[in-house]
Amino acid sequence: MVPKFRAWYMPFGSKEPMQEMLHRRASSILSFAEMNPDAYIVEQFTGLKDKNGKEIYEGDILAWHSNIYRKHDWVGLVLYRGAGFAVQESDKSYSSPEWLDCACRKDANIIEVIGNIHENPELLKG
Repeated sequence: MVPKFRAWYMPFGSKEPMQEMLHRRASSILSFAEMNPDAYIVEQFTGLKDKNGKEIYEGDILAWHSNIYRKHDWVGLVLYRGAGFAVQESDKSYSSPEWLDCACRKDANIIEVIGNIHENPELLKG
């Protein structure tokens, strides 16, 4: 599969190490498009889609309901962690990449993209 990216115009601040690596991988595309690659944060497509068929990217905010574990709604941020994409549910709680993959399968899809960290950071509060 050819990597797929999206870019957010963010002409300020430094990038995290993973964002720097993705930025280097996609900067030739941004340079080709005559954009200033240093003013963008680049996020990679996870290869997964939510229950509505929407592509899930790093930086997306996901929501899901658990009938098994604690029986309530969850919200989390997609990020690259270790060897794959995971969901950060709190400062110290992360899903495994396998969980995210399993939660997005057609027969068990419980995940919905409700926003992203750049446009909707308030969704992660509380």
